[in-house]
Amino acid sequence: MINKFLLVLVFVVSLFGVSGAADAKSLVIIFSRADENYNVGYVQEGNTMVLAKMIAQKTGSELFEIKPAKAYPADYDTAIDVAKKEQNAHARPAIAEDKNIDEYDMIFFGYPIWWGDLPMACYTFLESHDFTGKKIALFCTHEGSGLSNTDSKLKRAAPGAEILRGLVVRGSVAQNSRAEAEKSVNSWLAKLGY
Repeated sequence: MINKFLLVLVFVVSLFGVSGAADAKSLVIIFSRADENYNVGYVQEGNTMVLAKMIAQKTGSELFEIKPAKAYPADYDTAIDVAKKEQNAHARPAIAEDKNIDEYDMIFFGYPIWWGDLPMACYTFLESHDFTGKKIALFCTHEGSGLSNTDSKLKRAAPGAEILRGLVVRGSVAQNSRAEAEKSVNSWLAKLGY
C-alpha cells in the first residue's frame, strides 16, 4: 500500500512539479549610488549594487536599477544634503525610467539607508506600482543604522505585498569584504528558499 502511494506521489510530482520561491519569476529592483560613499570613498559601483548583482546572479533574476532623472552629486556631503532636503520635503523625485512589474511574483528590493529611510526615489517607484499579491524581500546597506524600520515604511508604500525577512549589510562590508557579504547573501537566500 505504501509503495503504491509513493509511486503515485512520484508520478504526480514529476508530472506537475513542485513550485517554491526559487520557481517564482523574480526581479531585483535596486537603488544604489556610485561615486563617493560613506566609509568607502569613491567607488565605481554602489554598495547596494554589489549585493544586488550577487542576488540577481544567484536567483536568476532580472535586475532593474531605479535611477533618478537628475543624478545626485558625486561628492558625498553634497549628495546627502540633497537627499535630506528631499526627505524633509517628502519629495518624490522623477526617475529616469520605469519597469513593468506585473509578470513578477517575487521582488528583491534593495536600497541604501539615507537619513534613516529609503532614498526618496524608491518611494517614487513603489508608489507608482501595484504590489498586491507579490512578495518583496528587501535588502539594504548601511553604516550603523541597520534596517532603520524601513521594512515598515516599505509595507506602507507597497500595500498588498507580503514583506519578507530583510537582509542588512554594512556598505563597507559589501564594498571591501565581498566574501563576507556573499556569505550573508547566501544564508539569507537559503532562508527564503533559494
